[in-house]
Amino acid sequence: MHTLLVLYPEPTDRAAFAEYYERVHLPLCAKLPGVQDISYALGITEPGAGPYYAMFRATFADGAALAAAMASPEGRAVEADVPNYASGGATVLTFPTTSVPVPG
Repeated sequence: MHTLLVLYPEPTDRAAFAEYYERVHLPLCAKLPGVQDISYALGITEPGAGPYYAMFRATFADGAALAAAMASPEGRAVEADVPNYASGGATVLTFPTTSVPVPG
């Protein structure tokens, strides 16, 4: 499995970020070819209390699937959309991940 993790610093306007992100950006992300799972969090810290306001995580079968998704027209649309809401920019990390079975 391969993970795409995006960390968002504090935006200029939290409400505008959240509204656009949930209404426009996440539906674009859901169209990424080969995406297996998407999760996100808003308001990770109180305003001014930490380095990040939000995070996004998507998983793919492997690094090749992630690379293909981001090179696709859908991936280019996702990337091009970021400046429309992320006034603080974004830090993008990609890495292989291993799942650990949890008993029960």
